[in-house]
Amino acid sequence: MDTLERFAEAKLAALAERKLRRSLHETAPCGPVGVKRNGRALISFCSNDYLNLSQHPAVKRAAVEATERWGAGAGASRLVTGNHPLFAALERRLARLKGTDDACVFGSGYLANLGIVPSLVGAGDLIVADELSHACLRAGASLAHARVEIFRHNDLDHAEALLAEHRAGHGRALLLTDGVFSMDGDLAPVAALAGIAAAHDTWLMTDDAHGIGVVGGGRGSSFVGGAKTEVPLQMGTLSKAVGSYGGYLCAAQPVIDLIRTRARPFIYSTGLPPGVVAASIAALDLIANDPDLVAAPLRKASFFCARLNLPAPESCIVPILLGAPERALAASRLLEDEGVLVTAIRPPTVPEGTARLRLTFSAGHDDGDIERLAEIVRARILDRDER
Repeated sequence: MDTLERFAEAKLAALAERKLRRSLHETAPCGPVGVKRNGRALISFCSNDYLNLSQHPAVKRAAVEATERWGAGAGASRLVTGNHPLFAALERRLARLKGTDDACVFGSGYLANLGIVPSLVGAGDLIVADELSHACLRAGASLAHARVEIFRHNDLDHAEALLAEHRAGHGRALLLTDGVFSMDGDLAPVAALAGIAAAHDTWLMTDDAHGIGVVGGGRGSSFVGGAKTEVPLQMGTLSKAVGSYGGYLCAAQPVIDLIRTRARPFIYSTGLPPGVVAASIAALDLIANDPDLVAAPLRKASFFCARLNLPAPESCIVPILLGAPERALAASRLLEDEGVLVTAIRPPTVPEGTARLRLTFSAGHDDGDIERLAEIVRARILDRDER
């Protein structure tokens, strides 16, 4: 065995010892919320397909028709082969939904954040970020080579104190946060953060991967409460509630023009396939025109939390914190034995000591299945002092 293989085996063994090794399990989707794993039918409560649009007939039909008309792939970067007309249609719909001049679509949400942040700030600039910001926001910040300061989760006073202390000594500044935090399901105080950012000549950027389609009437975290908060950089993904794939930034026209010129993941990546773009367009039309659909996931999550006397959820993500990785793994296996798929979330995805079940609720979940899930969690997973 060569040194590379020995290195890999040693790292894997160390991760396995700490119950942190990860592996893939073949799992086939079967309808809006069903999957098949190891020959068994399970109900999934861990997908980010919050509106089940990946399975919607109109969305699938749009993908098939576009693939048949234009082919399976894009061929090259949009700057090389030319901008397919489907991209213009998709970006117009995103901008309209988010109330901005324009939008720029990327190959994924992760790629979007790797490109956006370093395109706007660099050495001599400042980034202030929530400590629970998604890994790709943090990765984008590291690529920028700016000074990075981390504020305590959703702590407005700490965020403002960091800007007050460091802003004057730097050229440009970004304030970064998730709109809906992916592992805890809580919302960022976007309106308050926007006020703090404006007071310190700082650009607020929200990662709304888990907000679009499910909060703010489907328009995302900048629209919670009914009024639009002025967020100059609204980033998100097409791979969750939109049910397709890709990432985006919605912003003012000059900003989008700059991103298309400077963001390396946009310049040097092949464009999304036509079928993916067409599917996203169809899904956004459904989101914009079906308020009952976009309200359903939060309603389902609220139904679950009420059954367990948990605090009312702010989104359709409900964490059940269990602490140790082995306890989360055991709970996940127990649920699978009961016909329910919920993946154990462990460090480094979440902080040490906060391994959990991350339950997600979608429009397609049946109330009876949610009630049964709540009963299993109550009776067989939560300790008496956690009820």
